[in-house]
Amino acid sequence: MATILKDMRHVQWHELRHAQGSASQVPGMLSRIAWGDSESAEDALSDLGRWIGAMAVFDATVAAVPFLWELAAMETVKDRAGVLGLLGTILAHGHAHHPEWTRDAHLAVLAGRPTAELLAADGDPAVSAAAGELLAALGVHVCGTCPRH
Repeated sequence: MATILKDMRHVQWHELRHAQGSASQVPGMLSRIAWGDSESAEDALSDLGRWIGAMAVFDATVAAVPFLWELAAMETVKDRAGVLGLLGTILAHGHAHHPEWTRDAHLAVLAGRPTAELLAADGDPAVSAAAGELLAALGVHVCGTCPRH
């Protein structure tokens, strides 16, 4: 468990933005999702969803996606299905004024396909269902900013 999210410290979060402003709080949210009790993790996931994906994606979204994939793969995370749902939300949204954020966020989600494929066979039915839904979205994803894959 000590190695999960270890690379967060290499991200200059204070230089990134999310829907509410500075992304300096994002590492704390990711940590609460990783190690918080059920209520704390659920609140953090909800807040993070509003900040980095619900209505638009941001440069903080791009930085957060690899850590969301890490969280989805960790059996100790309380709401892995919710994390997979957030990844799907990110894939479904963009940013009208920053197409590069949209492209980079989407590519980061698409890069996690191998993790989603493993999670589709997870023993937790909620996780396997969420992974299956995300795989379906990954398979049909087409948007104006992403290269054809």
